[in-house]
Amino acid sequence: MHAMFKIAFSLLVAAALLGAAHAEEYTVKAGDTLAIAVWKEPDLTSNAVLVRPDGTFSFPLVGQVDARGKGVAELEKLVTERLRKYISDPVVTVSVQEIKGNKVYVIGQVTKPGEFIVNPSVNVMQALSMAGGTTAFASLNNIIILRRTAAGQVALPFHYNDIVHGKDLQLNVELEAGDVVVVP
Repeated sequence: MHAMFKIAFSLLVAAALLGAAHAEEYTVKAGDTLAIAVWKEPDLTSNAVLVRPDGTFSFPLVGQVDARGKGVAELEKLVTERLRKYISDPVVTVSVQEIKGNKVYVIGQVTKPGEFIVNPSVNVMQALSMAGGTTAFASLNNIIILRRTAAGQVALPFHYNDIVHGKDLQLNVELEAGDVVVVP
């Protein structure tokens, strides 16, 4: 019995490690606050580097950095490369202090409309729950998700009654930063 426990435990640990290796890294967004530290360089340490609305931030000796679409590891590499001009072998650490840029909005016939910070992500049903659920006057089969894409704004349909009955579950999409759930 003890040997079976060891094998089962080993399999669980291996599965957890594989899952962690394939976990998607958080992408930094406008409104997030970063902490950037350079080892043995106290003048190059800040716990309050704000990612501006255009997706960039500034850091001493590095200048302006475009963080759009980049994760923490990529930003560490970028800052390290730029600091090499001034410091030999800089050791840079970048971490996300506050995730305020990952917002979705729920408006219309819900109990508590507003903006919601999501960490790391939520689907439409979860967002509706965060907004306190729908009101008695909501048109449940006419909910749409407004999303900005490179091609412009699109409206994704969401049929609440189908989802709660286990149909068309693919419509319960993961929301992206900036999405607006409209409940008419």
